[in-house]
Amino acid sequence: MTSWWSSIAAAAVLAGALPAQAQDKAGGDKKEVPAPSEVTPQIVTTRHQGSFGGQRVRYSATIGETIIKGEDGTPKAAIVTTAYVKEPRDPSRPVFFLFNGGPGSGSVWLQMGAFGPKRVAIPSDGRDDGAPPYPLLDNPDSLLDVTDLVFIDPPGTGFSHLIGKTEPKEFYGVTADAKAVAEVIRRWLGDNGRWASPKYLGGESYGTTRSAAVVNELEASTFNDVGLNGIILISTVLDFAAGSDAQGNELSFITNLPSMAATALFHGKASSTSTEQFVAEARQFALGPYAAALLKGQNLPAEERAAIRSQLARFTGLSEAYVERADLRVTPDRFYKELLRDRGLTVGRLDSRYTGRDYDSAGERPDNDPSFYGIDAGYTAAINQWSRGALGFKSDREYQSISGIGKDWDWRIGGRDENAYLNVTPYIGKALRENSGLRVFVGQGYYDFATPFFAAEYALSRTGIPQDRISWSYYNAGHMMYVRDDDRRKLSADVRAFIRAR
Repeated sequence: MTSWWSSIAAAAVLAGALPAQAQDKAGGDKKEVPAPSEVTPQIVTTRHQGSFGGQRVRYSATIGETIIKGEDGTPKAAIVTTAYVKEPRDPSRPVFFLFNGGPGSGSVWLQMGAFGPKRVAIPSDGRDDGAPPYPLLDNPDSLLDVTDLVFIDPPGTGFSHLIGKTEPKEFYGVTADAKAVAEVIRRWLGDNGRWASPKYLGGESYGTTRSAAVVNELEASTFNDVGLNGIILISTVLDFAAGSDAQGNELSFITNLPSMAATALFHGKASSTSTEQFVAEARQFALGPYAAALLKGQNLPAEERAAIRSQLARFTGLSEAYVERADLRVTPDRFYKELLRDRGLTVGRLDSRYTGRDYDSAGERPDNDPSFYGIDAGYTAAINQWSRGALGFKSDREYQSISGIGKDWDWRIGGRDENAYLNVTPYIGKALRENSGLRVFVGQGYYDFATPFFAAEYALSRTGIPQDRISWSYYNAGHMMYVRDDDRRKLSADVRAFIRAR
C-alpha cells in the first residue's frame, strides 16, 4: 500500500479538492481570521418518508454543525452531522454512527451510495458514470427500518471546517481526529436523549482505522465510557505494515495475491470454477509456499523458485517471464498496468473490475485510477443536490468529497515501536475483550486493492482478538462494493441482519 495515501492524495487533486490551508472561502481556511468567541451552529431539520427494508418509515433529517471548543472556550471546529431518525422517536431503537475515510473523505460515499435514504444512480457494471444528470433515487436498501443513522463529516471533510486560527495539528491525526469524533458522538447522544440506545459505529476504508481509534476513545474512558453493541468495518485497513509496498516488506506481496487472483479470473486471464474457489486456492498458496519462498530471499533454491514462478503466473494471469523479471514480487501498480497491457487497458485500484485507457501502453503504472474517476462526479453532484436542496443546508463552502488534509496527517499513536508498526487492530481486540456484548462485522470486496480483503483477514486473526464475535461477508465488487446493485442489496441485508442479531 505505498501508494495508499499517495493515490488518495492524487485522487483528491483530480477531484478538484485543495489542501485545507490553501482553500478559498468556498472550501476552507485560506485567510487566517481570529476565532469568534461564540459561533451559532446552523441546524436544519426537515421531515420525509420512504420505504426501507420493506417497511414504510416516516423520518426526520437533521443536518447541522457541532461546535468543538478548546479548554478556554474558544471555538475550534464546526463538525457537520446528518442524522436520519425514525418518527415518532424511540430511544430503544439502535443508532448507527458512520463516516468515510481518506483521511479527508466526507461521508458522501456511504450516505449517497449505501445506507442513506437517497442514493445516486450510476452504472452498476464498472462503467464510467459519464456526464450529468445523475438521478437521485429512493434507496430501499437504507437501514432506516432497523436503526437511526448519523453520518459524521470529521474536520476538513464535507462541510466541516476549522475555525479562526485553529492549527491543523489539533484535529488532523489518528488520535486527534478520533477524539473529535468521539466528542461529537457523546454530544449527539446527550442532545437527543439516546444514551440508553443500542449503539453501532462504522466506517469505510480509513473510516475503519477511525472506527478502531474512536472505539478506543469511547470505551477506554473510565469516567465517560460509551458502550457499543457493534462495529461495522467496510473495506478494512487496520494494520498498515500489512499493506506497505516499502522495499523489503514481503507481507504486502502475500496479502495482495488473492486480490490479484480474483482480478485475473474476472478479466479472463485465469481459469477456475468460481471466484471463491480460486481465491481460496490463492490464500493457501500465499500463506504456504509463496510466503516461505519470499522469506528465503536470495537463498531460494532454483527448483523451488521455478515452481513458485509457475504458480504465481497461474494466480496473477501474468507471464512467467514478467514474474521472473519482477523477482516473484509484483507490486499492485505494476499489476494494474501489466494484466491487460495486451488489450491496451489498465485495471482499477479501488475496484479492479473497472478498466481504463492510458495515454499509451508503455510504462509500469497507470496514469490514473479508472475506478475513481468512474464514479466521483456522480457522488459529488448527489451530495450537493441533496444537502443544499431537500435538506436545506446553506453554505458558501465547497463540499469536500476528498480533501487534501492527509498530507498534514499525524499518524503517530504511541512510542517508537508502535509507529514503526502502525496497527490499530489492538484497539478492537481490547474493546472485544472488555465488552462481552460487542460484535464486529467485516465487509470486503474481492476486487479492492486499496484495502485488500486478505490483509483485513490477516490483521483481525492476530493474537488478542476474540474470533467468535467477528463475522465476515464478501462481495463481487471493489472498495465501494455498493456501486454494484446486487452487492448494495447484499451489504444492506448483511448489516441489517447483524444489527437485528443483537
